[in-house]
Amino acid sequence: MVPAEDEKSLPLPERWPRASKFALSACAAAVAELVTFPLDLTKTRLQVQGEAAVHGSGAAAGQAVPYRGMLRTAAGIVQEEGLLKLWQGATPAVYRHIVYSGVRMVAYEHLRDSVLGRAEDESFPFWKAVVGGMSAGAIGQFFASPTDLVKVQMQMEGKRKLEGKPLRFRGVHHAFMKILSEGGIRGLWAGWVPNVQRAALVNMGDLTTYDSVKHFLLLNTPLADNSITHSVASGCSGLVAAVLGTPADVVKTRIMNQPRDKQGRGLLYKSSMDCLIQTVKGEGFMSLYKGFIPTWMRMAPWSLVFWLTYEQIRRICGVSSF
Repeated sequence: MVPAEDEKSLPLPERWPRASKFALSACAAAVAELVTFPLDLTKTRLQVQGEAAVHGSGAAAGQAVPYRGMLRTAAGIVQEEGLLKLWQGATPAVYRHIVYSGVRMVAYEHLRDSVLGRAEDESFPFWKAVVGGMSAGAIGQFFASPTDLVKVQMQMEGKRKLEGKPLRFRGVHHAFMKILSEGGIRGLWAGWVPNVQRAALVNMGDLTTYDSVKHFLLLNTPLADNSITHSVASGCSGLVAAVLGTPADVVKTRIMNQPRDKQGRGLLYKSSMDCLIQTVKGEGFMSLYKGFIPTWMRMAPWSLVFWLTYEQIRRICGVSSF
């Protein structure tokens, strides 16, 4: 053990390694989230567009909303609601990533280095990376699920205003308190099952792909541990994460955005499986990939900004490369 006097002289990353990595990943995630948030808002609006269950319940009677693609949706938000509305819900999104990214990154490194056991040459079997990535994503998303719920619901406030419906929330704090008062503690975790399922799939694409591609390049090519390697690995991780995560993301968004009764039960879907079945039956299988382009176009730059920022911050702060 390190004597108390010597321990106090150590840099913060060495004294509190996990807390330091949590803070560094949270900072990198906040930067990436603010840069790419308009694409997330566009994706969310696309995913609830033409929702069959809403029409079936009569909630949208007489409202024949024409389908709008990614660019037209984004342009429509700017024209109808204003430029700054592209960042509506950004505050809970940043809160969410502080919790989500901080927990998932710390959990993955702990699983990789201590539980699953990475080799001394830093090679790590792919199946172990899959287990680590999915587990870390699920853990991080479970803790961050309440902030994700608030983010999704606040992103839809602009649409409600245009439809002549009363706004549900005055701000982030009011949204948390209203959801808590209407559904209790359980209400804050509404939709957590598809949320965690999505996070597990996304992180199998993001964490697993980034870690595997990066170390494959370092071990099998002349590339060094620098921004070029980080960029290639992050590009691969963004694409795989979008392909694996979009269907679960559509289900998650619809469950979180659905109206609820006084007991907090959803009025449109009984479960994530019920939502999946209704969506495929009512709109076809490809409806599960509604918003795929903005999801991918967001995940690709998000992944690039996050991993480059995270790796650089770690280097500057004297923490070993991821």
